[in-house]
Amino acid sequence: MAKKNKKLLTALKVVISALLIYFIFTKINLEDVLSTIKKTHLLYFFLALFFFVVSKIIAATRLNLYFHLLNVLLSHISNLQLYLLGMFYNLFLPGGIGGDAYKGYVIQKKYEVGTKKVVSVLVLDRLSGLLLLFIFACLLTVKIEHVFFIQFKILILIVLVLSVFIFWFLNKKFFNYTLPLFWKSFGYSALVQLAQLISIFFILKALNIEENTITYLFIFLISSIVSVLPLTIGGIGSREITFLYGALWLGLDESTSISISMLFFIITAIVSLFGIFYHFKKPELVTVVNQ
Repeated sequence: MAKKNKKLLTALKVVISALLIYFIFTKINLEDVLSTIKKTHLLYFFLALFFFVVSKIIAATRLNLYFHLLNVLLSHISNLQLYLLGMFYNLFLPGGIGGDAYKGYVIQKKYEVGTKKVVSVLVLDRLSGLLLLFIFACLLTVKIEHVFFIQFKILILIVLVLSVFIFWFLNKKFFNYTLPLFWKSFGYSALVQLAQLISIFFILKALNIEENTITYLFIFLISSIVSVLPLTIGGIGSREITFLYGALWLGLDESTSISISMLFFIITAIVSLFGIFYHFKKPELVTVVNQ
Protein backbone atom coordinates (compact mmCIF):
# COMPACT_ATOMS: atom_id res chain seq x y z
CA MET A 1 0.00 0.00 0.00
CA ALA A 2 2.80 2.40 0.94
CA LYS A 3 4.57 1.64 -2.34
CA LYS A 4 1.37 2.36 -4.28
CA ASN A 5 0.87 5.66 -2.45
CA LYS A 6 4.46 6.64 -3.22
CA LYS A 7 3.91 5.97 -6.93
CA LEU A 8 0.71 8.03 -6.88
CA LEU A 9 2.52 10.89 -5.14
CA THR A 10 5.32 10.77 -7.70
CA ALA A 11 2.80 10.74 -10.56
CA LEU A 12 1.05 13.75 -8.98
CA LYS A 13 4.34 15.65 -8.76
CA VAL A 14 5.08 14.89 -12.42
CA VAL A 15 1.63 16.14 -13.43
CA ILE A 16 2.03 19.34 -11.37
CA SER A 17 5.48 20.00 -12.87
CA ALA A 18 4.15 19.43 -16.39
CA LEU A 19 1.12 21.68 -15.82
CA LEU A 20 3.26 24.47 -14.40
CA ILE A 21 5.69 24.31 -17.32
CA TYR A 22 2.77 24.27 -19.79
CA PHE A 23 1.16 27.24 -18.00
CA ILE A 24 4.43 29.20 -18.05
CA PHE A 25 4.86 28.78 -21.79
CA THR A 26 1.31 29.96 -22.41
CA LYS A 27 2.30 33.23 -20.73
CA ILE A 28 5.61 33.85 -22.49
CA ASN A 29 7.06 33.41 -25.96
CA LEU A 30 9.14 30.22 -26.02
CA GLU A 31 11.06 31.45 -29.08
CA ASP A 32 12.18 34.54 -27.12
CA VAL A 33 13.45 32.34 -24.28
CA LEU A 34 15.34 30.01 -26.64
CA SER A 35 16.75 32.97 -28.54
CA THR A 36 18.05 34.46 -25.30
CA ILE A 37 19.62 31.16 -24.19
CA LYS A 38 21.29 30.66 -27.60
CA LYS A 39 23.23 33.89 -27.03
CA THR A 40 24.73 32.55 -23.80
CA HIS A 41 28.35 33.62 -23.27
CA LEU A 42 30.13 30.31 -22.59
CA LEU A 43 32.91 31.70 -20.38
CA TYR A 44 30.40 33.22 -17.97
CA PHE A 45 28.28 30.07 -18.17
CA PHE A 46 31.23 27.92 -17.04
CA LEU A 47 32.01 30.39 -14.26
CA ALA A 48 28.38 30.03 -13.12
CA LEU A 49 28.81 26.25 -13.27
CA PHE A 50 32.02 26.47 -11.25
CA PHE A 51 30.45 28.51 -8.43
CA PHE A 52 27.44 26.19 -8.35
CA VAL A 53 29.83 23.26 -7.81
CA VAL A 54 31.58 25.27 -5.07
CA SER A 55 28.22 25.86 -3.37
CA LYS A 56 27.49 22.13 -3.38
CA ILE A 57 30.91 21.23 -1.97
CA ILE A 58 30.34 23.68 0.89
CA ALA A 59 26.81 22.33 1.43
CA ALA A 60 28.14 18.76 1.58
CA THR A 61 30.79 19.86 4.09
CA ARG A 62 28.08 21.46 6.24
CA LEU A 63 26.13 18.21 6.27
CA ASN A 64 29.26 16.28 7.24
CA LEU A 65 29.65 18.54 10.27
CA TYR A 66 26.30 17.26 11.48
CA PHE A 67 27.30 13.65 10.74
CA HIS A 68 30.51 14.06 12.74
CA LEU A 69 28.48 15.49 15.62
CA LEU A 70 26.63 12.15 15.71
CA ASN A 71 30.01 10.37 15.74
CA VAL A 72 29.43 9.36 12.12
CA LEU A 73 33.01 10.12 11.13
CA LEU A 74 32.52 10.01 7.38
CA SER A 75 35.48 11.11 5.23
CA HIS A 76 34.89 14.25 3.17
CA ILE A 77 35.39 12.33 -0.08
CA SER A 78 32.83 9.66 0.89
CA ASN A 79 30.43 12.37 1.98
CA LEU A 80 30.82 14.25 -1.32
CA GLN A 81 30.15 11.07 -3.28
CA LEU A 82 27.05 10.35 -1.20
CA TYR A 83 25.89 13.96 -1.60
CA LEU A 84 26.29 13.82 -5.38
CA LEU A 85 24.36 10.55 -5.53
CA GLY A 86 21.59 12.22 -3.51
CA MET A 87 21.44 15.06 -6.04
CA PHE A 88 21.12 12.52 -8.86
CA TYR A 89 18.30 10.67 -7.10
CA ASN A 90 16.42 13.90 -6.34
CA LEU A 91 16.46 15.11 -9.93
CA PHE A 92 16.60 12.05 -12.17
CA LEU A 93 14.97 9.24 -10.19
CA PRO A 94 11.96 10.90 -8.55
CA GLY A 95 10.04 7.63 -8.48
CA GLY A 96 12.76 5.93 -6.46
CA ILE A 97 14.20 6.69 -3.07
CA GLY A 98 14.82 10.40 -2.48
CA GLY A 99 18.33 11.74 -2.05
CA ASP A 100 17.95 12.64 1.63
CA ALA A 101 16.12 9.40 2.39
CA TYR A 102 18.90 7.38 0.76
CA LYS A 103 21.62 9.21 2.69
CA GLY A 104 19.73 8.64 5.92
CA TYR A 105 19.26 4.96 5.11
CA VAL A 106 22.92 4.16 4.35
CA ILE A 107 24.23 6.21 7.29
CA GLN A 108 21.89 4.45 9.73
CA LYS A 109 22.65 1.04 8.23
CA LYS A 110 26.43 1.42 8.64
CA TYR A 111 26.74 3.45 11.83
CA GLU A 112 23.50 2.63 13.71
CA VAL A 113 23.28 5.99 15.45
CA GLY A 114 19.48 6.08 15.54
CA THR A 115 17.05 6.90 12.76
CA LYS A 116 15.59 9.84 14.68
CA LYS A 117 18.95 11.58 15.04
CA VAL A 118 19.93 10.97 11.42
CA VAL A 119 16.63 12.36 10.16
CA SER A 120 16.94 15.31 12.55
CA VAL A 121 20.35 16.41 11.25
CA LEU A 122 19.22 16.00 7.63
CA VAL A 123 16.22 18.24 8.34
CA LEU A 124 18.33 20.77 10.26
CA ASP A 125 20.82 20.87 7.40
CA ARG A 126 18.01 21.77 5.00
CA LEU A 127 16.47 24.31 7.39
CA SER A 128 19.83 26.00 7.91
CA GLY A 129 20.07 26.52 4.16
CA LEU A 130 16.51 27.85 3.99
CA LEU A 131 17.20 30.30 6.81
CA LEU A 132 20.11 31.85 4.92
CA LEU A 133 18.06 32.00 1.70
CA PHE A 134 15.48 33.99 3.64
CA ILE A 135 18.11 36.24 5.28
CA PHE A 136 19.85 37.06 1.99
CA ALA A 137 16.47 37.75 0.36
CA CYS A 138 15.56 40.16 3.18
CA LEU A 139 18.92 41.93 2.89
CA LEU A 140 18.54 42.38 -0.88
CA THR A 141 15.14 44.08 -0.45
CA VAL A 142 16.98 47.06 1.04
CA LYS A 143 18.43 47.74 -2.43
CA ILE A 144 15.23 47.16 -4.43
CA GLU A 145 13.29 50.33 -5.23
CA HIS A 146 9.80 48.90 -5.00
CA VAL A 147 6.94 50.47 -3.04
CA PHE A 148 6.27 47.25 -1.09
CA PHE A 149 9.86 46.90 0.12
CA ILE A 150 10.21 50.61 0.86
CA GLN A 151 6.98 50.59 2.87
CA PHE A 152 7.91 47.53 4.95
CA LYS A 153 11.71 47.93 5.10
CA ILE A 154 11.89 48.17 8.90
CA LEU A 155 9.47 45.29 9.38
CA ILE A 156 11.47 43.10 6.99
CA LEU A 157 14.67 43.73 8.95
CA ILE A 158 12.90 42.96 12.26
CA VAL A 159 11.59 39.68 10.82
CA LEU A 160 15.12 38.88 9.61
CA VAL A 161 16.52 39.16 13.14
CA LEU A 162 13.58 37.25 14.61
CA SER A 163 14.07 34.38 12.13
CA VAL A 164 17.61 33.80 13.42
CA PHE A 165 16.48 33.90 17.04
CA ILE A 166 13.52 31.55 16.40
CA PHE A 167 15.72 29.02 14.56
CA TRP A 168 18.29 29.14 17.38
CA PHE A 169 15.53 28.66 19.97
CA LEU A 170 14.08 25.66 18.08
CA ASN A 171 17.55 24.12 17.89
CA LYS A 172 18.03 24.62 21.62
CA LYS A 173 14.62 23.27 22.60
CA PHE A 174 14.30 20.24 20.30
CA PHE A 175 17.84 19.47 19.08
CA ASN A 176 20.01 20.64 21.94
CA TYR A 177 22.83 18.25 20.99
CA THR A 178 23.31 20.17 17.69
CA LEU A 179 23.61 23.59 19.36
CA PRO A 180 27.45 23.62 19.36
CA LEU A 181 27.24 23.59 15.55
CA PHE A 182 24.63 26.34 15.22
CA TRP A 183 26.87 29.27 14.29
CA LYS A 184 29.32 27.15 12.31
CA SER A 185 26.44 25.71 10.28
CA PHE A 186 25.08 29.25 9.92
CA GLY A 187 28.41 30.39 8.47
CA TYR A 188 28.63 27.48 6.03
CA SER A 189 25.04 28.14 4.90
CA ALA A 190 25.94 31.78 4.27
CA LEU A 191 28.85 30.66 2.08
CA VAL A 192 26.58 28.22 0.20
CA GLN A 193 24.06 30.92 -0.67
CA LEU A 194 26.78 33.44 -1.47
CA ALA A 195 28.35 30.99 -3.94
CA GLN A 196 24.96 30.39 -5.55
CA LEU A 197 24.31 34.12 -5.80
CA ILE A 198 27.67 34.48 -7.57
CA SER A 199 26.61 31.63 -9.86
CA ILE A 200 23.40 33.51 -10.74
CA PHE A 201 25.39 36.71 -11.21
CA PHE A 202 27.48 34.96 -13.86
CA ILE A 203 24.32 33.57 -15.46
CA LEU A 204 23.14 37.17 -15.77
CA LYS A 205 26.48 38.07 -17.34
CA ALA A 206 26.24 35.06 -19.65
CA LEU A 207 22.86 36.34 -20.87
CA ASN A 208 24.20 39.89 -21.17
CA ILE A 209 21.80 41.20 -18.52
CA GLU A 210 23.27 44.38 -17.06
CA GLU A 211 20.25 45.93 -15.33
CA ASN A 212 18.13 44.94 -12.31
CA THR A 213 20.82 42.55 -11.05
CA ILE A 214 19.76 42.79 -7.40
CA THR A 215 16.12 42.20 -8.30
CA TYR A 216 16.92 39.06 -10.31
CA LEU A 217 19.08 37.78 -7.44
CA PHE A 218 16.16 38.37 -5.06
CA ILE A 219 13.75 36.42 -7.29
CA PHE A 220 16.27 33.58 -7.47
CA LEU A 221 16.44 33.36 -3.66
CA ILE A 222 12.65 33.27 -3.37
CA SER A 223 12.46 30.65 -6.12
CA SER A 224 14.99 28.53 -4.23
CA ILE A 225 12.78 28.64 -1.13
CA VAL A 226 9.69 27.71 -3.16
CA SER A 227 11.49 24.89 -4.98
CA VAL A 228 12.18 23.12 -1.66
CA LEU A 229 8.43 22.53 -1.21
CA PRO A 230 7.75 18.88 -2.16
CA LEU A 231 5.14 19.75 -4.80
CA THR A 232 7.08 19.11 -8.00
CA ILE A 233 9.91 16.94 -9.34
CA GLY A 234 13.24 18.46 -8.30
CA GLY A 235 11.62 21.91 -8.11
CA ILE A 236 10.89 21.84 -11.86
CA GLY A 237 8.03 24.20 -12.58
CA SER A 238 7.87 25.76 -9.12
CA ARG A 239 11.13 27.66 -9.64
CA GLU A 240 10.06 28.82 -13.11
CA ILE A 241 6.61 29.95 -11.94
CA THR A 242 8.30 31.99 -9.20
CA PHE A 243 10.60 33.62 -11.76
CA LEU A 244 7.59 34.38 -13.98
CA TYR A 245 5.43 36.01 -11.32
CA GLY A 246 8.43 37.65 -9.68
CA ALA A 247 9.20 39.32 -12.98
CA LEU A 248 5.57 40.42 -13.42
CA TRP A 249 5.42 41.80 -9.88
CA LEU A 250 8.73 43.65 -10.03
CA GLY A 251 8.39 44.95 -13.60
CA LEU A 252 11.01 42.75 -15.29
CA ASP A 253 10.99 40.96 -18.63
CA GLU A 254 9.27 37.59 -18.17
CA SER A 255 11.14 35.79 -20.98
CA THR A 256 14.49 36.93 -19.64
CA SER A 257 13.52 35.83 -16.14
CA ILE A 258 12.54 32.35 -17.35
CA SER A 259 15.81 32.13 -19.31
CA ILE A 260 17.75 32.65 -16.07
CA SER A 261 15.76 29.90 -14.38
CA MET A 262 16.30 27.49 -17.27
CA LEU A 263 20.06 28.07 -17.36
CA PHE A 264 20.24 27.43 -13.62
CA PHE A 265 18.31 24.20 -14.11
CA ILE A 266 20.69 23.14 -16.90
CA ILE A 267 23.65 23.72 -14.56
CA THR A 268 21.93 21.78 -11.77
CA ALA A 269 21.17 18.91 -14.15
CA ILE A 270 24.75 18.76 -15.49
CA VAL A 271 26.22 18.50 -11.99
CA SER A 272 23.55 16.09 -10.72
CA LEU A 273 24.03 13.79 -13.70
CA PHE A 274 27.55 12.97 -12.51
CA GLY A 275 25.91 11.19 -9.59
CA ILE A 276 24.86 8.40 -11.97
CA PHE A 277 28.35 6.91 -11.55
CA TYR A 278 27.65 6.30 -7.85
CA HIS A 279 24.25 4.83 -8.66
CA PHE A 280 25.97 1.90 -10.37
CA LYS A 281 28.98 1.86 -8.06
CA LYS A 282 27.74 2.83 -4.62
CA PRO A 283 30.07 5.07 -2.58
CA GLU A 284 32.24 3.28 -0.05
CA LEU A 285 31.65 4.93 3.31
CA VAL A 286 35.14 5.50 4.65
CA THR A 287 35.45 6.38 8.32
CA VAL A 288 38.18 8.78 9.44
CA VAL A 289 39.91 8.93 12.80
CA ASN A 290 38.27 11.43 15.16
CA GLN A 291 40.27 14.63 15.22
